[in-house]
Amino acid sequence: MLLLDDDDREDEADIIAAAENISLQTMAMMIRDCSGIVCLCLDEATVDELQLAPMVQNNQARHGTGFTVTIEAAEGITTGVSAQDRITTIGAALRSTADQRHIVSPGHVFPLRARNGGVLTRRGHTEGSVDLARLAGLRPAAVLCELMNPDGTMARGEQVAVYARQYNLPVLTIEELARYREAMLELEAEPA
Repeated sequence: MLLLDDDDREDEADIIAAAENISLQTMAMMIRDCSGIVCLCLDEATVDELQLAPMVQNNQARHGTGFTVTIEAAEGITTGVSAQDRITTIGAALRSTADQRHIVSPGHVFPLRARNGGVLTRRGHTEGSVDLARLAGLRPAAVLCELMNPDGTMARGEQVAVYARQYNLPVLTIEELARYREAMLELEAEPA
């Protein structure tokens, strides 16, 4: 699916997929049609358990994107760049624990730390993709990559709509997701 952030933020669309279900076809699409920077969005607890250090100690990025050190599967890959190697790396990260790490650093997959509270805390693609995985009853882990035009510019507006129609991908905005999450919190707070 495509997840769009707010017009006054990055105004970008990311292809997102649940990490535990990502297919070779989807990964190849991400590499071909996106920036090539394949990110693995993980909840804070998983990032802490895997002891993934921040990419920089003093994050000065405009939106505070929580990049950690890059990763690679410790075994079962070649160069780490191919779609299959990146899927292998993501699977290795999901199987890893503090006691049994199946990943090494550096690598060709970029983990992102999603903030607790999801899009209600930070209105980013990272939090949105993890929120959607949780809402689907899956592990709080997702893969994303920023959609680009063939000329290397970011896909926006009608370009995103055309791409979504071409590949029959649903489109959701972070605003819509935040409204849904807020409504669910209100329902949970109502007395039975």
